[in-house]
Amino acid sequence: MSKPIIAIVGRPNVGKSTIFNRVIGDRLAIVEDKPGVTRDRLYGTGEWNGRAFSIVDTGGIEIDGEDEIMKSVRMQAELAVEEADVIIFMVDAKTGLTHADDEVAQMLLRSRKPIVVAVNKVDNLNRRDDIYEFYNLGFGDPIAISGSHGMGIGDLLDAAVEKLPEIVEDDYDDDVIRVALIGRPNVGKSSLVNALLGEERVIVSNVAGTTRDAIDTPFERDGQKYVLIDTAGMRKRGKVYESTEKYSVMRALKAIERADVVLVLINGEEGIIEQDKHIAGYAHEAGKASIFVVNKWDAVEKDDKTMQHFERDIRDHFLFMTYAPVIFLSALTKQRLHKLLPVVCHVSEQHALRIQTHLLNDVVSDAIAINPPPTDKGRRLRINYVTQVAVKPPTIVLFANDPDMMHFSYERYLENKIRAAFQFEGTPVRIFTRKKSDED
Repeated sequence: MSKPIIAIVGRPNVGKSTIFNRVIGDRLAIVEDKPGVTRDRLYGTGEWNGRAFSIVDTGGIEIDGEDEIMKSVRMQAELAVEEADVIIFMVDAKTGLTHADDEVAQMLLRSRKPIVVAVNKVDNLNRRDDIYEFYNLGFGDPIAISGSHGMGIGDLLDAAVEKLPEIVEDDYDDDVIRVALIGRPNVGKSSLVNALLGEERVIVSNVAGTTRDAIDTPFERDGQKYVLIDTAGMRKRGKVYESTEKYSVMRALKAIERADVVLVLINGEEGIIEQDKHIAGYAHEAGKASIFVVNKWDAVEKDDKTMQHFERDIRDHFLFMTYAPVIFLSALTKQRLHKLLPVVCHVSEQHALRIQTHLLNDVVSDAIAINPPPTDKGRRLRINYVTQVAVKPPTIVLFANDPDMMHFSYERYLENKIRAAFQFEGTPVRIFTRKKSDED
């Protein structure tokens, strides 16, 4: 089941990033009082009234902007509009309705998506009357908000969540392993799908971005059922999509959320680039089991140290995913292809692994005895009890006397000890520290 998407759009400097940060409860977007700070789409997760959703902060749309950066911003915003389920159209009460707002509104009307108009910078009751001119946009009742003061955000989310589509559950059985293939264009996602299936199910070309539709492909191997979720597709054709193929991430986000195991494909010929780290980061943040798949290995000139050096580069670049195994293969020649599915099964099992509470407490107790928790002004962090509260990913709660004293380095130390005892290969492990209550 993938989360629906809410996109925040509007002209520059109307306060989109401030609202984005309030919704996700973090300061992921850079907020600065000048136009053009947010140039790339940013993604986060929010929840309101029991509905979880992905939210996208876009760069400010300048319809007439002709420099290359503004063209890119405009195309990314248009793509966000096309992929979103609901759009928050943000305008500015202080500057009033502008020609640029009208131009953006025309673009949104063409999208035929549900629109909620948010009139930002209504910082006091005296500005309430400033919202009425925005009825002229034709999207119904504008909602007065203040990003800087946090006013009206609940009303805005009420309206946006009300327009989200109904939840549609996947109709696959629990014993089916859902495998998402992610990676930048031309890493060989479609070729790998075809190689695993042993037939030409997906159009393959050496031109980046030739697959245009996201595809679910069920198959069975050695008694295990799988579904391959190919994220390579653009939903619709058009100049915007051709130009922004390399920026499109929302389809991958939806596929990642539905997956049990994510294959992060890397082009062995070209090596690792910054975009690979961004793409892999989505799988890590979503808590999915992951495998690095270095494709096109047949085309790489190599000696007896090449594979070792490439894996070291992966570990250096992806420090946040040291748990993910690495497989080198060629979808074209099927070199080492037979090794992939057994690893998929293994990391899927690790992702769903549940450890008995007494074993977990024994490991943590031993770790504390070797390296006691830190002290602060004479007080020492005391961990009373440990339990696993969830799987997919394994989630562990430490009950302690003062959670604020838990330093991230000590939490990482405990995670390393837990991994040494129980492996959890291929899966992130989430650890939370909570205050021990009197009832515990």
